Amino acid sequence: MTTTAPLERPIFFLDFDGTITGRDAVDAILDAYADRRWLDVEEQWRAGRIGSRACLRAQMALVRASRYELNELLDSVEVDEGFALLLDTCAAAGVPVYVVSDGFDYCIRRILARPSLRLGPRLERLRVIASHLEPEGRRWRTGFPNPRRGCVHGCATCKPSVMAALNGGGRLSVFVGDGLSDRYAAEAADLVFAKGTLAAHCRERGIEHVRYEGLAEVAAYLDELLRWGVPEVVRTFSHADV
Repeated sequence: MTTTAPLERPIFFLDFDGTITGRDAVDAILDAYADRRWLDVEEQWRAGRIGSRACLRAQMALVRASRYELNELLDSVEVDEGFALLLDTCAAAGVPVYVVSDGFDYCIRRILARPSLRLGPRLERLRVIASHLEPEGRRWRTGFPNPRRGCVHGCATCKPSVMAALNGGGRLSVFVGDGLSDRYAAEAADLVFAKGTLAAHCRERGIEHVRYEGLAEVAAYLDELLRWGVPEVVRTFSHADV
């Protein structure tokens, strides 16, 4: 991260589960409706024996739930109170925002369309790149189109390749995430906002990042980012870490 001059229009990439939401929606589904063998699959992924694509395909094959049951559960997943503010801040600055997630489009759309969130027109400017999920009776079929040719790490969504494809203009890329599935995106971004296991990964790998607790903090950083550039933001805020 060598940028020192003020910036114009960086590009924002956000993880969804655990970043925009308070709880991982897929984990909530698995906890409620999957055979407990999903935990064995999870352990294989965490140990690095399989990628997240194989992990999610195997786990969702263990789910038995109706569309109504899934919708009811998804309607209980909380969204970070600062999400709308971050979208508004980015829109005012002309900064494009993308959700890039290993999780499922069905879950993301259901959660963000909740009337009580009052996201309305903000969603028209938000593009979601995620895995695919659709019901087949009480079973759920998965698809992984990003990219269709697969990922060298076996990820459900190859975040670095998606980010590179969307950032054809070479703008400074900002990634906001929280978990293990975000590690490759963090390594590919110019500026990282991290919490949870992603922050731990960044510390272990020496990846410069700004720690955050909620998206309102990230929105507050954006103005400083545009005004002063990356190094000044990382030096200035007390949560900055290496």
